[in-house]
Amino acid sequence: MIVHSKEVYIPLNINQSPFNVGVPIELPDLNRSQVQHLIQLHGLIWTDSQVEKLINLVDGHPYLLRVALYEIARGRITLNRLLETAPTEEGFYSEHLRRHLLNLQEDEELLAAFKRVLAVAQPVDVGNTAAFKLRSMGLVKLRGNSVIPLCDLYRQYFGDRLGVR
Repeated sequence: MIVHSKEVYIPLNINQSPFNVGVPIELPDLNRSQVQHLIQLHGLIWTDSQVEKLINLVDGHPYLLRVALYEIARGRITLNRLLETAPTEEGFYSEHLRRHLLNLQEDEELLAAFKRVLAVAQPVDVGNTAAFKLRSMGLVKLRGNSVIPLCDLYRQYFGDRLGVR
């Protein structure tokens, strides 16, 4: 069994997989009850409003949720402070976000497509190739033949860094 994430630790050609064997199994986003259970497993007792704020930021993305809950449970940050700093270079996600930004900046066509996604509130058709690449990078979700940003954290961070409002 080979397990890997969509995280890019070394620059790779996103058009060619280094893992050309086996069947890919994607970890789906966590639903609200799974998020609430994960919060409880971290020993946190939150209101529905607090759960909703975290879900609004990172949706059900397993990695982003895990980082947030781990740091909050360790007492290194509060939920409110996380919400303020998450889409900034000061936040706990900065390395993850910066890595994606650098990869985007290496491909002008992909960068332009992602800017189109960030510029509007509804799903955008950016073409099959760009949609595939952006989804493979973990930056967008499919909505039919169109895409939307994976989560509000990405919309905020990349919107700011790429000058898209």
